[in-house]
Amino acid sequence: MTTKFAPCIQLSNGQQMPVVGLGTWCSYDHDAEKAVKDAIDIGYRHIDTAFVYENEQEVGRAIKTKIAEGKIKREDMFVVTKLGGIHHEPNMVEHACRKSLTNLDLGYIDLYLMHFPVGQVYLGDENVHGSGQLTDTDYLDTWRAMENLVDLGLVRGIGLSNFNSEQTERVLRNCRIRPVVNQVECHPAFNQKKLIEFCRQRQIVVTAYAPLARPRPAQKWPAFLYDQTAQDMAKRYNRTPAQISLRYLIQLGAIVIPKSLIWN
Repeated sequence: MTTKFAPCIQLSNGQQMPVVGLGTWCSYDHDAEKAVKDAIDIGYRHIDTAFVYENEQEVGRAIKTKIAEGKIKREDMFVVTKLGGIHHEPNMVEHACRKSLTNLDLGYIDLYLMHFPVGQVYLGDENVHGSGQLTDTDYLDTWRAMENLVDLGLVRGIGLSNFNSEQTERVLRNCRIRPVVNQVECHPAFNQKKLIEFCRQRQIVVTAYAPLARPRPAQKWPAFLYDQTAQDMAKRYNRTPAQISLRYLIQLGAIVIPKSLIWN
């Protein structure tokens, strides 16, 4: 899979994952659908969503529209979604995955991540954030249930999100199918170099969410987008400070999933 927008990294299971994707957290309804359509038109082939984002249907609908228009084929796209904390009980994992498959309506999921290393009390699928009360379900038991999803052909790859090095190592020591990705917060002010290197040594790719932090232009925050170094490099390479920041993370070995609702 190649794109005009971004090269791909080969994951340890052989999958090709574009190094730049569109994040969709806090993107809802028409805005989410339009953002994904615009992203595909620009050249994005990697879209990141999650059950708890409550926008899987919009993401799937946008992708299907572009398939119907002949802009892309399903196999051109790399779609990531995540197991919610309310579905950590092993007997709930397949149910949750099938729920996401129904929402997306794309046939299969390219990469399915365990969103958090802790579970929450289940109060029904419609209550995506649960009660706030944590369960004592061991994430290893959740992981073993996720491995079955690969066996069933529902997902192509599985991975982690918000796992630290100790938690990741524990999964590696006990897994049958290795995680291919660990998605964590990562940006120039919180570059996660140690975790990226830890994962690299174990053939796990880090995906950086919030790679530009959470920008507030009126307050000129985060500072790394406005400091003199970023300004000088942006001028030197004829790029924006945001592009320089994303490139920095990619050169560290991370995949980046910036979020935007505006096509440009």
